[in-house]
Amino acid sequence: MEQPLKLTFHGVEPTPAIEARIHDRVAKLEKVHDGIVACHVTVAAPHRHHHKGTLFNVRIDLTVKHGEIFVGRDPSHDHSHEDLYVAIRDAFDAARRLLQDHVRKQRGDVKASVQASRA
Repeated sequence: MEQPLKLTFHGVEPTPAIEARIHDRVAKLEKVHDGIVACHVTVAAPHRHHHKGTLFNVRIDLTVKHGEIFVGRDPSHDHSHEDLYVAIRDAFDAARRLLQDHVRKQRGDVKASVQASRA
């Protein structure tokens, strides 16, 4: 990566374990595509009142050669995101899939859609 990883925390106390998990997941993304220019990860705990625990939101902004990839979801309906590590895993899994799609498009490996003709 050309620029250092940028981490931002809102309403969440950063710990060495959380930072290490994020660094590990970014390293795995770099194995998928070596053209990552910059990565900004934001970890947030919204300040809303919930009937259950706090739902964490993890946003990933990747700048790659020839594009940008954004991952961020509203966790309001996914109570598994009460666990920060699950929220991190899900966000990075989504980023990996989008990055793989980007690489396939850059290589020209994406098939043209086939439309069925009706007789």
